[in-house]
Amino acid sequence: MPAESSEWDLPKLRASFIFQDDYKYLASEDQQAQEFFDVKFYPYSPIGSSPVFAAASKKHIVVCRLSPTTDKDTNPCEIIQLIRDDDENASNCACCWSKDPETEDPWLCVAGNDAKVKVYNARTGKLARTLVGHGGGINDLATSPDNPQVVASASDDTTVRIWSLAAVHAQQPCVCLLGGEGHVWDLLSVAFHDTGRYVLSAGHDQVINLWALPELPSEHVDVPTIIHYPHFSSSEVHSGLVDCVAFLGDLILSRACHEDAIVLWRIEGFSSEDPVLSPAEAPTTYDPSKQTRSAYTPTLSPDRPAHFTRLLQFHTPDCGVQFFMRFRMYHAPGNHPILAFANAKSRTMFWDLARFPLYNRYMNELKEAQKDKALPPPQKPSWLLVKKNKKPDSAANLRNAGADKDSMVSASPDPEGVTSLGHNQKTLAEWAEMYDTSNSHGLIKPHKSVAIDGAFVGRQVGWSPEGEWCVVVGNNNRALIYQRWAKDAKASTPGASGT
Repeated sequence: MPAESSEWDLPKLRASFIFQDDYKYLASEDQQAQEFFDVKFYPYSPIGSSPVFAAASKKHIVVCRLSPTTDKDTNPCEIIQLIRDDDENASNCACCWSKDPETEDPWLCVAGNDAKVKVYNARTGKLARTLVGHGGGINDLATSPDNPQVVASASDDTTVRIWSLAAVHAQQPCVCLLGGEGHVWDLLSVAFHDTGRYVLSAGHDQVINLWALPELPSEHVDVPTIIHYPHFSSSEVHSGLVDCVAFLGDLILSRACHEDAIVLWRIEGFSSEDPVLSPAEAPTTYDPSKQTRSAYTPTLSPDRPAHFTRLLQFHTPDCGVQFFMRFRMYHAPGNHPILAFANAKSRTMFWDLARFPLYNRYMNELKEAQKDKALPPPQKPSWLLVKKNKKPDSAANLRNAGADKDSMVSASPDPEGVTSLGHNQKTLAEWAEMYDTSNSHGLIKPHKSVAIDGAFVGRQVGWSPEGEWCVVVGNNNRALIYQRWAKDAKASTPGASGT
């Protein structure tokens, strides 16, 4: 756990590595397209142990262990396993973790355009089993937070499959199929709710669906349960293909290509504390003119005028025409929720969501202290940095000395002049751009951003279970290793600049 004084720290770049070998196993036309597409940390390690992550490229999965170091020149990353997919038709882009229900050996699920989920024993590197059933490539995998033997896959065949790796389901591992009237185009993203009872799906058709899962069977089944309709469906949240969705408690985070923003929003009427709705309670597509339909707000009213509400937007500039770019939220009880994303211009961005209420409280206390001089000045949070005024320009002062003394003073405020709140306009404006949450359509700038040398397109972000490490992977099979709470506060990697 971090010291209390460093709980507000955001990650620093510690190291990076490039896996050079991937092109040897690619077709000649793919040799310039080697990339890491996914990264996931093993979530079942004992507290305090060195975290392990897997990064998936088209033909390889690299498994690494991270260890804290006090020497900034020592790479904290050690490769402990390398798995090569020998399937000639394989081109992988997704991975997730599970574990053997009998031995508890770590299992690594990997998938891609060959429509198979391959389950490897990460300890031995051997293929343990293969799951088949999808009719198109698989673009995303997710493990249920409630059950490590339950995995979801999102496919180009427009369906989500729920797989059970339990021994009792060995003959029919697909226990639930989410399809029918949910999507009409390739899926790109799938995510579980913390309870394991709800699944989000999104993709090329601009639609985001929420599916309420029935109780999964505990015995063998001959055929999977088919869920034809999601309990919430909308194409109004975004105006382009949606390549990443995630839960934040009962709230939802999502991003779409070309929008340069990650959106935080909520489904009105939805609460995971309520009983799970049955498949029969899902709204159907009887009215195709509706862009949003919801079982949680079947009809709109003055008290609930919308099916969903947009809450915040996080600014993610310089993504260009790229898609398949994923964010990741670190969210664990007792710790700050941290959002991370890497763009197409070599920059990684971080937001600490715990700063928003503290900023609002500080600004309110500051205004109260200005009204009532008897009140003590509030304690400014350490991460609210004050912009220093520039030194006076002597030449400019001489030029202005002979100016018309009767001229009107400009109505525009001096950006470096001290306001009634005790800080200059430039400082207050920059704070508002990063921490003011009053405008749900405003773009909140990153609380920290780190740029690296060279061209880099971020594809996925992974957080260690305790939040100390953040790994970003992307093109050229490159992985960036970020660390919080490093023992050596000066530890960093040359070639990186931060704001």
